[in-house]
Amino acid sequence: MKIACVQLNSGDELQENLRRAQAWVEEAANAGACIVILPENFAWCARDEAARKALAVSLQDSPIVAWMRALSSRLGIVLVGAGLPLAGSRKGKARNAAVVVECGEVLAAYAKMHLFDVEIPGESWHESAHTEAGERPVIVETMGLRIGLAICYDLRFPELFRAYAGCDLMALGAAFTVPTGKAHWEALLRARAIENQCYVAAAAQWGRHPGGRETFGHSMIIGPWGEVCAVLEEGEGVIAAELDRSRIADVRRRLPALAHRRALAAPLVVQGRSKGA
Repeated sequence: MKIACVQLNSGDELQENLRRAQAWVEEAANAGACIVILPENFAWCARDEAARKALAVSLQDSPIVAWMRALSSRLGIVLVGAGLPLAGSRKGKARNAAVVVECGEVLAAYAKMHLFDVEIPGESWHESAHTEAGERPVIVETMGLRIGLAICYDLRFPELFRAYAGCDLMALGAAFTVPTGKAHWEALLRARAIENQCYVAAAAQWGRHPGGRETFGHSMIIGPWGEVCAVLEEGEGVIAAELDRSRIADVRRRLPALAHRRALAAPLVVQGRSKGA
């Protein structure tokens, strides 16, 4: 089965973003991809939070979801789109959601659980100021696969991906910043694939966006042994790879780490005589 990731340089013009995304999704589907993953904020990527909130309506009323439904129905594919602003339960805050649509039918929506509140040299981000965190992981069963959903900063939390142990594929949409992407992006993606012995498909934003944000790109598809199956470092485009379930089974049979997991008791803390300065 062929899976694909679309890399975009989205801006603050909704219809233009969707037009470009559609062209790449069509290219992927025409090349035989059954599952296509779009990056975080594929429909809108800027730091204007007022404009983002205006797009945050219900799943049923979202024009972005309607676009996904129409496109997936016409192409006969599973389409995963990340970073959709959806109405939350708290006033003034939206949810950052990944929505999965199969042939026009909405299967699931996952709300990003880990919000990007960081202070790093040259950059300051406080996603929780305008976004409501999700409460639970989501697994989608489709095309004979079990797919775990995650968004961007979620990648740093292995306990979320451990909740997806046994899945065939982890689908991630991201807009990693350049400093964090250079330092950690590939290492984290490969780690999540290795520890769960599955495929990880990560669709990324790339380049400079309205408001000054610059994203790292490097969309990747990683195999269950941690191998890089496909990568697009810069620019817009599509990457694809074959998802081979027999490859997953073989890795898990030869190195049965998932079967070797043990429930952990609380750690034993032993104190030395010296307590330090």
